[in-house]
Amino acid sequence: MPRTGSEPVQARSPLRLRLVLALLGVVWGVAAAVGFALAGQPGWAAFVAAIAAVALVDVVVVIRHMRQGAHWQPGRGIPPYRPVESRRRPTQRR
Repeated sequence: MPRTGSEPVQARSPLRLRLVLALLGVVWGVAAAVGFALAGQPGWAAFVAAIAAVALVDVVVVIRHMRQGAHWQPGRGIPPYRPVESRRRPTQRR
């Protein structure tokens, strides 16, 4: 997608917020799984353990993205791209 020139100058990545939310999902999921297992409801324990596992996978993905670092973004000195104009031949009449 070409740049439009209206992108925010100080854009922030939501990865830290996503990491915090995923970690909360892991903690609450494990706690709920243990609670349901102790209460004698293995179905619910398995369900919330699966949710905790998905949150743990998300934590791994977010950490991987954070370690990759910032990707190159053009600075203020780079003007936005102009849209590609298609050049059509004028219609020929016979």
